[in-house]
Amino acid sequence: MRIPGSKGEHQLQEEFATTRKARAFYKQQMLDYLNPTMQEFISLQQMVFIATSDSKGECDCSFRAGLPGFVHILDNKTLAYPEYRGNGVLASLGNIRENPHIGMIFIDFFQNTIGLHVNGKAEVVKSEKFLQRDNLTEDVIHDSKNTGGRKPECWVEIEVDEAYIHCSKHIPLLKNLKKEIHWGTDKKVFKGGNFFNVKQ
Repeated sequence: MRIPGSKGEHQLQEEFATTRKARAFYKQQMLDYLNPTMQEFISLQQMVFIATSDSKGECDCSFRAGLPGFVHILDNKTLAYPEYRGNGVLASLGNIRENPHIGMIFIDFFQNTIGLHVNGKAEVVKSEKFLQRDNLTEDVIHDSKNTGGRKPECWVEIEVDEAYIHCSKHIPLLKNLKKEIHWGTDKKVFKGGNFFNVKQ
């Protein structure tokens, strides 16, 4: 049976004498699918952080947000989320086109202060093709339409390879305050403008 993790991971476990602890974590906490509790957790989340890299291994980390459940569970091995019009750079999607590996972390800052890692292989799917799937729920079909001034440009479909906990001890408990979300807007004032004083 293949041991989860990378060669470098295993080498460092040997160097730091954590091999036994790591093997116990792999056995007790890591799955290669999403169990019902993980699925319920994802269905309640309004945000996810994603990590991708290009074919040379140059990395990018990004953020996706939406209404609770915007990352859809198609089955216990498959997730999908909509991609909307952004700044036009398409960094994450470009990386996925070159290198399908994706890392996702869902963090509940507001109730349980717990996180869920999901690693897998992603594919960029045009909306027309994605909507031809047999197992789409009403929620997915609703998100495929022009709602709140935005319509998906495409979807990202993820085949789950690993799913495991991110421990609670250092995750802060935050308050989720009301904020008017201007979905799909191009108005600079709502997008942050030149907050970091980059534009000359």
